[in-house]
Amino acid sequence: MSYQVNEKGYYGNYGGAFIPEMLYPNVEELRQKYLTIMNEESFKEELNGLLKDYVGRPSPLYFAKRLSEHYKTKIYLKREDLNHTGAHKINNSLGQILLAKRLGKTRIIAETGAGQHGVATATVCALMGLECIVFMGEIDIERQAPNVARMKLLGAKVVPALSGSKTLKDATNEAIRDWINNPEDTYYIIGSAVGPHPYPDMVARFQSVISEEMKIQLLEKTGNENPDYIIACLGGGSNAAGSFYHYLDNENVKLIAVEAAGKGIHSGHSAATSVLGKIGVIHGSKTLLMQTEDGQIIEPYSLSAGLDYPGVGPMHSNLFETGRATFASVTDDEALKAVYMLCELEGIIPALESAHALAHLEYLKAKPNDIVVVNLSGRGDKDLATYMKFMK
Repeated sequence: MSYQVNEKGYYGNYGGAFIPEMLYPNVEELRQKYLTIMNEESFKEELNGLLKDYVGRPSPLYFAKRLSEHYKTKIYLKREDLNHTGAHKINNSLGQILLAKRLGKTRIIAETGAGQHGVATATVCALMGLECIVFMGEIDIERQAPNVARMKLLGAKVVPALSGSKTLKDATNEAIRDWINNPEDTYYIIGSAVGPHPYPDMVARFQSVISEEMKIQLLEKTGNENPDYIIACLGGGSNAAGSFYHYLDNENVKLIAVEAAGKGIHSGHSAATSVLGKIGVIHGSKTLLMQTEDGQIIEPYSLSAGLDYPGVGPMHSNLFETGRATFASVTDDEALKAVYMLCELEGIIPALESAHALAHLEYLKAKPNDIVVVNLSGRGDKDLATYMKFMK
């Protein structure tokens, strides 16, 4: 069984490109050219050079000694929080802006929830001298104010999404509308492993640098490139896709994707798509999403702005359906508890999104000699106001 995308843009039953006719030329051009461009030596050299000297890769794989002692197993943290801009999002933004330049696009648009992808896109646009417009839900603009300030400082125009739940889903809707209205000169940098083919595959490939490094670092530190478990938080799915990518075909490595249960899976305030979702189409692909009986999207909820998306990407829907990855969910309260624990035990302040992955350690029945890698997808600077508010 293959867990990669097929030539028609599907992962098993999920994927495809369900797009308005106006966008067909853009998406088709991308589909025809993305792999050719990504495999060019000059492209790889430019991207790898920037990942090394601009982003600061490879990101460290850190043995969390005190956390390991607490959970009585061997826990390594993949430190994506140490990347320039503070999260894994820069890996994909850099790759896509190099693609956009080679396709001759001069105007860049993006959507963002927690603001990390928006910051990463604003950063690479400044680096390349391109116009940048970021769509962000009005509610997320309020709760992620530091990232909004960073985007503006970097020269991006931040446009509030005022419809629906005024969060990530609605920001994506606005970005797609803009793209339909400006198809000639505009490139849409999608920040997660969602959207019409080839975006989920492209984003996963750019993020796969995470698991590529993980293999080298684990071999160096443990003598074995394969961990027993990889745990990553899951919203749309880019950091999980990157963490899992090079291990997808190795069934000995257990993959765990942790969603946001919000105030409780069945509370009506949740984003646990694997439990609550059914097959549908959102933002250009067939995937699992939270919806009513008549197909209306159910508004997701999470205290973390990066995880309140009503669906998951098609790659993850397939991993869920086939059982290749285990899907779990943790509540806001459990994620906050994990934040304070990591701060106290390791001196690291994680992003609220990443804390969902850390919180699952409470439920992991790992043996003392098991090797567990948690992808620490982002740093917690943007969430400080939330953390202070809930501190006991």
